[in-house]
Amino acid sequence: MHTSHLELSQVGIDFPTANGPFTALQDVNLKINKGEFISLIGHSGCGKSTVLNIVAGLHQATHGGVLLENQEVTEPGPERAVVFQNHSLLPWLNVYKNVELAVKQSKTVRGKAEIKEWVEHNLDLVHMTHAIDKLPSEISGGMKQRVGIARALSMEPKVLLMDEPFGALDALTRAHLQDSVMEIHAELGNTVIMITHDVDEAVLLSDRIVMMTNGPAATVGEILHIDLPRPRDRIAMADNALYNKYRHQVLQFLYEKQRKVEPVNPRKSVGGTKANAEVSAEINAEVKKQA
Repeated sequence: MHTSHLELSQVGIDFPTANGPFTALQDVNLKINKGEFISLIGHSGCGKSTVLNIVAGLHQATHGGVLLENQEVTEPGPERAVVFQNHSLLPWLNVYKNVELAVKQSKTVRGKAEIKEWVEHNLDLVHMTHAIDKLPSEISGGMKQRVGIARALSMEPKVLLMDEPFGALDALTRAHLQDSVMEIHAELGNTVIMITHDVDEAVLLSDRIVMMTNGPAATVGEILHIDLPRPRDRIAMADNALYNKYRHQVLQFLYEKQRKVEPVNPRKSVGGTKANAEVSAEINAEVKKQA
């Protein structure tokens, strides 16, 4: 009998409030195969980050649970590495030391020479060996995020969790990093779950896109299989009819779900304010174009 690499089963979570429990997620079911690249997309407040935090072991589900290779996830562990939107590098350590710190926390026992080789290998994966002695304050935002990805990969995680990893970057840097992530995924075949607000990013990178309904009691609305051959070239994809069909399906889902709730005021949204405004503008533009 085939079992999933990672499985979320009937996952729900309640947060206590002054007015009683607030149900953020309800009945989230998802089976992920080894080596799959999964994107979670939805409007701000739909519980994407909460799902990621439950898989990371940072939150405990109130109902249901998560299995990784048939072992229940109850706490954080090196087999699940997280890349946040904020790189979270330690400012007093240089690039090498930031990655070395993660290597020393992993379960693999290595000697001093092996550690050095492994740190340099992972920095080479993200094209950052040239900045090995620099402090985070001496490198750009995109470079910091590359180091954050190298740090996560150096732990040899079974699952790489990425929470809007490119959300704070300019468009060109974002494109370069997307290409790097596709190269790394092709080389390592690691399982990836990524949160994004960017529809094009989701279609370009993913094997499947998991579209979340609006909260409270958010859940999986639809799952879209992206049947595009790899490697994928963003320029070629722009004129690919299937790529544009997938893109339209995601935008349609987001637009239809938005119509069923009160109008979103991006300034009042909690978390992802800028990204929510951008995706709302993109949806409206796409709807006008399709009309």
